[in-house]
Amino acid sequence: QVQLVESGGGLVQPGGSLRLSCAASGSIFSINIIMAWYRRAPGKERELVATVTSGLNTNYADFVEGRFTISRDNTKNMVYLQMNSLNAEDTAVYYCNARRVGIPSWQTWGQGTQVTVSS
Repeated sequence: QVQLVESGGGLVQPGGSLRLSCAASGSIFSINIIMAWYRRAPGKERELVATVTSGLNTNYADFVEGRFTISRDNTKNMVYLQMNSLNAEDTAVYYCNARRVGIPSWQTWGQGTQVTVSS
């Protein structure tokens, strides 16, 4: 099973940008593994931000509104989330997720990285 480690979080001013990275300990080069970013804001439930399939098909939550881009590099076992035009509502702990569909199915989470948008 894959283990995930996120990095790249921090404090950024409104309107700024951050790039989150997720390093996988094992190979994510599989047609059955979907990579995703989730987030949990203070006092709120964890919510899906974006997903990317092995075929590089992407989906985004409505609140992204074209500001974020998810990508993956299967050769480096890395997943990224480029976040632009950040606002205070984007403040949250961001989690990387890997989910294998099919048989056997499993999913795993990283420990999370804090993103704080504040002036």
